[in-house]
Amino acid sequence: MAISRAQLLKELLPGLNALFGLEYARYDAEHSEIYETESSDRSFEEEVKLSGFDAAPVKDEGSAISYDAAQESFTARYNHETIAMGFAITEEAMEDNLYDSLSARYTKALARAMAHTKQVKSVVPLNNGFTTAYSSGDGVALFSTSHPLVSGGTNSNTQATAADLNETSLEAAVIQIGKWTDERGLLIAARPQTLVIPPDLQFVAQRVMKSELRPSTADNDINAVRSMGVVPGGTVVNHYLTDTDAWFLLTDIPNGMKHFNRVALETSMDGDFDTGNVRYKARERYSFGVSDPLGIWGSPGA
Repeated sequence: MAISRAQLLKELLPGLNALFGLEYARYDAEHSEIYETESSDRSFEEEVKLSGFDAAPVKDEGSAISYDAAQESFTARYNHETIAMGFAITEEAMEDNLYDSLSARYTKALARAMAHTKQVKSVVPLNNGFTTAYSSGDGVALFSTSHPLVSGGTNSNTQATAADLNETSLEAAVIQIGKWTDERGLLIAARPQTLVIPPDLQFVAQRVMKSELRPSTADNDINAVRSMGVVPGGTVVNHYLTDTDAWFLLTDIPNGMKHFNRVALETSMDGDFDTGNVRYKARERYSFGVSDPLGIWGSPGA
């Protein structure tokens, strides 16, 4: 349905002082703080996690050397979605509007709608990752205490008992990350980089991360989180997270959170000869996901 004069009655008459409601600022590109962005030229992308070798054994004198075999572990798949929206304006509405260019006004509104959708989709893995509503390539929830390993063991990138963000829970998460192993059970040097939180936790995070002394205690001890710099990337607030007490740690594990850009945002317009209506369209294709679940650690809060 086209935007007609029926939706713009006040704009057809003189006397309006202002038109408002479309000029709000927006939280834009917050996904760039979480994801590594790559381009894609295919309908989907797949990334395979590999398993290396077990710990090297002792070779007895005169005995044969031991041989081990490497293999693929699991595959992460990214299916690109097409996001598109448009609007149409009647010829008469454009002719009779007294105040501004309808096309320029609503093209900005269209860009705002497209940007909002992108930010909402970017946090689907985080918002849904504590259940099988969003699983990683290894077949379990993105945030799980039992990510299976080729060796038969498991890694955990969440708490066994959910806890809110505080000094104790943050320190426990850092310790857990430091004990992760690869697919064959060999320790990996994983470290947290950035704390990602909803706006509801921004003041709690400031106290936990920036206090010189231990927060929320009467002890005269230093704040080890700050003095040791265990989260060097600091804190990032994401306004599209839906759980008010969930919190996340991005790690330095490569090939973790990935954003594939298949087709960048495109806009176009055309006119209909019979009706005189002008149509405007915006379209883009992308996907958000995770290859290695060890790229992120998460807690749903207590």
